[in-house]
Amino acid sequence: MKQPLTSLLKTVVASATVALSFGAAAQVTGDVKAGESKAAMCIGCHGIPGYQNSFPEIHKVPKISGQTDKYIAAALVAYQKGERKHPSMRGIAGSLSEQDIADLAAFYAAHNPGVTAPETVKEPSAVVKALLDKGACVSCHGANFSKPIDPSYPKIAGQHADYLYVALKSYTVENNNVVGRANPIMGGIAKQFTLAELKQMANYLGSIEGELATKPQSRFR
Repeated sequence: MKQPLTSLLKTVVASATVALSFGAAAQVTGDVKAGESKAAMCIGCHGIPGYQNSFPEIHKVPKISGQTDKYIAAALVAYQKGERKHPSMRGIAGSLSEQDIADLAAFYAAHNPGVTAPETVKEPSAVVKALLDKGACVSCHGANFSKPIDPSYPKIAGQHADYLYVALKSYTVENNNVVGRANPIMGGIAKQFTLAELKQMANYLGSIEGELATKPQSRFR
């Protein structure tokens, strides 16, 4: 049964409060320089433009340079807890301390300096606009999809379209040991759409200008 949009938005507000509480409770300050040295484990995938994830589904590895620090931290914690299911990321995140996560988050948040998304982005087609309105995407990710209402939510403008599609699909998956994301807000939203509709939204979001990048990094520091 589909959850009414008004109910979903109330859940969003409650979730934002939980996310802020998590950030306040952590009390760990990230260090950009320390994060740079710790990113050696990340650059083999996230430091290669166009690099593709091959398992459990083929898609480009997401752009994370320029993402918010709180989102990166929240994502890594979700992989640690198994709320996001991805074998490689689960193993990497599981090896990190709270300080490691904070340092990596600080590094990648500062890793695409001077890039600011436009206040307004190109208009989607009428069909895609209706889908985005149905999902109330602007309500969480901002009118330009680069200004999320809570820093633990991702910037999605300009992210790889195939990654966005796979991520959106993962919120609809249940009872799978390898694939899926246990987020009740996004699960409720994503399940309103067909796979074809999710792909249409992902293609549009991937085509607009944002603040994210894949920045090559040297293995030698």
